[in-house]
Amino acid sequence: MSVAAEASSLSPTELRSVFEKNTSRELVGIEVESAALDPRTGLGIPYDGAAGIGAYLAHMVSETGGEPLHDCGFLVGVRLPDGGLISLEHGGAVEYSSPPVACVADLMDLTRRTLEQLAENADRFGFALVPGSQYPFTTFEEVRWMPHSRTSIMREHFESLGNEGMFGSRIMSMILSTQVSFDFTSPVDLAEKLRVQAAASTPAAALFVNAPMEGGEPCGALSRRMQFWSRADPARTRVIPVTLREDFTIDRFIEWALTLPMVHRGLPDGSRQRVAPVPFATLLEKGFDDGTKPDLQDWRDHLSQIFPDVRLRNTLELRAVDGPPYPALGAVPAFWSGLTYDAAARASVWELLRGISPEQHLQGLDDIAVRGMDAQLAGRPVRDLAAELLRLSESGLRAQIDAGREREEAAAHLEPLKEVVRTGETFADRVLALWHSKPEHFPEAYVDAYRIR
Repeated sequence: MSVAAEASSLSPTELRSVFEKNTSRELVGIEVESAALDPRTGLGIPYDGAAGIGAYLAHMVSETGGEPLHDCGFLVGVRLPDGGLISLEHGGAVEYSSPPVACVADLMDLTRRTLEQLAENADRFGFALVPGSQYPFTTFEEVRWMPHSRTSIMREHFESLGNEGMFGSRIMSMILSTQVSFDFTSPVDLAEKLRVQAAASTPAAALFVNAPMEGGEPCGALSRRMQFWSRADPARTRVIPVTLREDFTIDRFIEWALTLPMVHRGLPDGSRQRVAPVPFATLLEKGFDDGTKPDLQDWRDHLSQIFPDVRLRNTLELRAVDGPPYPALGAVPAFWSGLTYDAAARASVWELLRGISPEQHLQGLDDIAVRGMDAQLAGRPVRDLAAELLRLSESGLRAQIDAGREREEAAAHLEPLKEVVRTGETFADRVLALWHSKPEHFPEAYVDAYRIR
């Protein structure tokens, strides 16, 4: 395979090495982004000040005994003693990243304990932590940018794309997500899981739509988050065509990733530096402007700067669906675990969705963003496809429980999705109903209803 020229700094074997696993374990992890909101106005919290995000993080270092993480001298995260991570998103969201654990039930026990600790301490600083999919009240002009060195670089990158990158900065600052990660055990296992996850991501998105607001008002869609992703560097976001191929392999993914430009590179002081907008394959051949050539860390960084619905690094990271409200948080890992870690479920998902073209997936995503469960995918009702995916997920999760790889409690995390299928009422519909019932008091009502307690 011609993944790099002979004179390049990394060999094809080295490029593949970041995807190799030396384990048969299939663990699960979660990343939950929570908006830091003023309980009265619903607006974001600034970094500076005695009650700001920076002071809150410093308190969490002391509270948890964790390791402080800095970017150009600013405290931007805390490495927790159990391997978890608290970090800041560009617009002030507080992200919790769990360590990988054995099963969904264990994951949610750990996640709820940690998030409730984070929220209890946030309350002492006068703000609420609210998971979900967006900052419902903050306009782009009101964004409280955090002191990340890569923020200006990424904003410049999106702006350089013109219309195709017009929503990139809004994604950085105004949307939230709940992402889950899964293992692969071999190149063949990786290809099978990723292909199924990519195919399922589009109809699955309808089960989770949860971003119907903008600037405190209904935006006319059920997922403004999904709409933002449609204009945020389409070459590296949403559905990646190569992942839907019948003959998909890791080598095909590498070939595709090499065509994309790297955006920024790490410096010894922990800051980031903009990279010339040329394909990564060109950097392998000719090097960076300073004369150095990419190493494995640069390759890993490049992979982290690709944001598709399923992101491939040393795990499979599911990013397609909107983040649900806090009580339904476990639906994300439970749903994807049922489809990912059971071979029979994977085979059934592929039979259900094979043959749908990348163009049809993109059209379906645009329709789902507006109409949710009433949308169409390749001429088929999304409601029917989503319901079948949920049935297959429950079957796969039940097989894991029966095999002793999962606890019985995991199945209960699918109940919020069953309610969506049964009633047709999405998480977004419930937010809109709250707005219609209390439009003049909506910020307070929203934060009170959806904050972590």
